[in-house]
Amino acid sequence: MLITTDYLRPGDEVDAYLRKAGLETVYSPMTGRRDPEQLVGVLDGIDAALVANEPLTADVLARAPKLRVIVRTGVGYDSIDVGAAARHGISVSNLPGVNANAVAEYTFGLLLGGARRLVQSASGVAAGKWPREDGHELRGSTLGLIGYGASARAVVPLARAFGMTVVCTSGLRGPGVRFVELPELLSTSDYVSVHTALTDRTRGLLDALAFKQMKPTALLVNTARGAIVDEHALVAAVLSGEISGAALDVVREEPLPADSPLRGVDGIVVCSHLAGQTAEARLAAGLRGAEELVATLEGRARHVVNGEG
Repeated sequence: MLITTDYLRPGDEVDAYLRKAGLETVYSPMTGRRDPEQLVGVLDGIDAALVANEPLTADVLARAPKLRVIVRTGVGYDSIDVGAAARHGISVSNLPGVNANAVAEYTFGLLLGGARRLVQSASGVAAGKWPREDGHELRGSTLGLIGYGASARAVVPLARAFGMTVVCTSGLRGPGVRFVELPELLSTSDYVSVHTALTDRTRGLLDALAFKQMKPTALLVNTARGAIVDEHALVAAVLSGEISGAALDVVREEPLPADSPLRGVDGIVVCSHLAGQTAEARLAAGLRGAEELVATLEGRARHVVNGEG
């Protein structure tokens, strides 16, 4: 079996679990962009894979004839063509909720950093300045959550502890949250935090029209998927003052290209996709991923996302 998740290593607890289950492990960590031909090469002779955010396209999957199981060591699986996987008899699983607490805490780090302009202050001091701009308190403000999955639900008690009102767009219901349509959420929220999956419906959801509906003092936080946000529209909205700024942990193309419009815009902070990357969440993801992989091989998968696989 192939392991591409970069924090898993030969000889670690996950490796021991897989070898005890009788599996031979092969490591090819994903540490940046990977050419499809390279991915086809590492999948040669592989029966099962524990993967990071690999671009497992229909073409790549068609050229991996032995592959039968894919387990994503995370929640999102938009990098995998699950339909093509099903057609080739490949089961695809994810790990719902595995890093929800890590993402929720990180979300609040971005909220606090944006509200108090911590990055801009530290950057100014590093450049020999002494910035003294006013920030904002979270207490008394409204937080809008786009999506209500595990990470969004974990954000709610943190927000309430800070004295924030929480609104959300979702068909689900939960305590301490008022559910509204997206236009109302955008127009009433002081902070908008994205926690929804990337689908055809949500791709480009936050576009020029969405930013026009937001408060000029509003801050956007995205820890979900970069393609949910129209990056050119976001830059235009921040530069024109339609919204105050954005704190992004995810972007459309990762790592962030040198010519990205997001670079060098005062008010936009970009981090390197770290929301779920804690030692605790990584260990949980590795072990749960290994358990799901072994369970799937034994015909007792728990989190298959393409039912035909």
